[in-house]
Amino acid sequence: MSPTSAVPVSLAEIARIAGVGRAAVSNWRRRHDSFPSRIGGTDVSPQFSLSEVEQWLRGKGKLSDAGAREFLWPRFEALGSRDESGLTIAEAARRMRSPRARSAGPELSAEARALAGDAARLGRSEGQRTTFEFLLQRWLDTHVRQLSTTPPPLATLMARIALDSRIGEGAGGLTVFDPACGTGHLAAAAAAEYDGPGLTLLGCERDPALAALASARLGFVTEGRDVVTEIASVDALRADPFPGPRADIALCNPPFNERDWGYEELATDQRWTHGLPPRTEPELAWVQHLLAHLRPGGTAVVVLPPAVASRKAGRRIRGSLLRTGMLRAVVALPPGCAQPHSVSLQLWVLRATPDGAASGPATQDALLVDATRSARPVMREQGPDWATLTDFVRSAVSQLDSPEEALPEGAVRVSLLDLLDDEVDITPGRYTASGTEPSRVELTASWNELADSFDELGGLVNHLSKIGPTGAEPRTTATVGDLAKAGALTLSTGQQPADTATASATSGAHLPLLTVADLLLDGTPTGRVTPSGAHAVAEEGDVVVAGVVRAFRAWVHQGEPMALGPQLSALRVAPEKLNAHFLAGCLRAPMNGRQAGTHASSSSRVDVRRLLVLQLPLEEQAVYAETFRRLAAFESLLSRTAGLGRGLADDARDRLAAGGPTR
Repeated sequence: MSPTSAVPVSLAEIARIAGVGRAAVSNWRRRHDSFPSRIGGTDVSPQFSLSEVEQWLRGKGKLSDAGAREFLWPRFEALGSRDESGLTIAEAARRMRSPRARSAGPELSAEARALAGDAARLGRSEGQRTTFEFLLQRWLDTHVRQLSTTPPPLATLMARIALDSRIGEGAGGLTVFDPACGTGHLAAAAAAEYDGPGLTLLGCERDPALAALASARLGFVTEGRDVVTEIASVDALRADPFPGPRADIALCNPPFNERDWGYEELATDQRWTHGLPPRTEPELAWVQHLLAHLRPGGTAVVVLPPAVASRKAGRRIRGSLLRTGMLRAVVALPPGCAQPHSVSLQLWVLRATPDGAASGPATQDALLVDATRSARPVMREQGPDWATLTDFVRSAVSQLDSPEEALPEGAVRVSLLDLLDDEVDITPGRYTASGTEPSRVELTASWNELADSFDELGGLVNHLSKIGPTGAEPRTTATVGDLAKAGALTLSTGQQPADTATASATSGAHLPLLTVADLLLDGTPTGRVTPSGAHAVAEEGDVVVAGVVRAFRAWVHQGEPMALGPQLSALRVAPEKLNAHFLAGCLRAPMNGRQAGTHASSSSRVDVRRLLVLQLPLEEQAVYAETFRRLAAFESLLSRTAGLGRGLADDARDRLAAGGPTR
């Protein structure tokens, strides 16, 4: 029996294998009698035999370039166990890099060993690291509810802060320590950021599958370099495999809110030099564990929930960390940087006392950084503007040892005298808010800007109010689909690209990628893609349409070319037949979007081909286009004025509540 004969796949998985949308697979199933029969699932969510699907796709010539890897993944899912599938991926990686070495990990089933061999062979033919990273990412995506990972941009930021803030370096190069390493995101980031000689990566992970995957990941990341890697599969707090101060930098994203961290058995542990962490404060146990492993002058950067900065139970330990000068900075991140995405997590920057320094703090203050306003608002799917956030945080933390240097707005130095009160609350927003109050000159300028906006709105209202009711005779319209057939425009629709990167990738070889999620924020593209014929690209003068009810809109694109994601379309007009601004105005009509919607819900799609456009001579289109332009300017100005007014109202309330004068 073929190893894929009993493996079930869904319509969505078939779509990924073929590199098409799910709707296309449903269409194949309806149109082709030869399409494989259902072997399981339900009528709504049917399942098919992977081997039969492969045979049918090959026969029809419908396999994508990534089809081989996509065919492999359902077999990992069919193993049925998160741990076994993860260990099988790690074993495949080991065989890719060292085919003849004996496995030192847990014993796998015969099916898993065969799958690891197939994956290793595929990796050697299609790229070992690419294949491993594909399988690892699919594994992480499949088990996202059970696993908490550190997003690569956050891992890079933490590594840069630690490398920038450490004092000195070990004689044998750099040693990096992560006692809760997961799949190795932080250690991999440190390896990527460090370009000096001699690198040692030490990690602990109590989950054997995660530990094996971390070891495999770091093997690929450090290949060809002078790097020593050691990942121990243990509970680092209970069974520390790397005792003593050995690390130049320590990075950690520890588990949050775990009560069973070893409070009873570790009550007399020597690591608790700042006090025994309360049972309800496991995060402070991890903080002291990191400090116990730092060489003098070494730096630790740890991700913590915001409550650790203010909970009453931990105030004694926080006070000790401040008094000894080991807690150097606290950075409040915007929500969406890491799981849990709804919480504004914090980065604590800690430093072991350098050799020759006094036991007390080198400075009499701590650096508190509120980065929650440094990046644009976030969504879970997109996260913050990492380029802006990284630049802001690094510029603030770079002044850690330069008390005479000015700090960027949102960062303050707070004296230990002010911090060491009854609460020892080190939440950055508590101390940075007062420093953002605008001056009288800035306030006057804002009120003048609001008045100018109202004047400009008045002029637009005077013009737009003359738009009268429609005439008695209905005007002739045509659909976008009809216009495309007539050659008046060409339509291209965006797809989910396979090579998305963060917006911080500034290489000229990439195009900005706009998605519906970006439109729901401020319309700034957050991704980038490598240009190829597979991407729908909007160029200057093209009309872009968002084909989903919750974000339905249409506009004329201005600026550099931009790739489009799913549910976005680019319409390129034939200028001798259509005016782009006229087309965008017609398409943008809410009534038009409602009649072209596929369902009534806000998440339903809009069939762009069904959108209606008035049929007018080109000269008359230009007249309508000018009014559509003014209408768009009115809408934009109205939104900006509302935001400016709300900000001024909030500031006025703050001033009055603080006892400010009424005039």
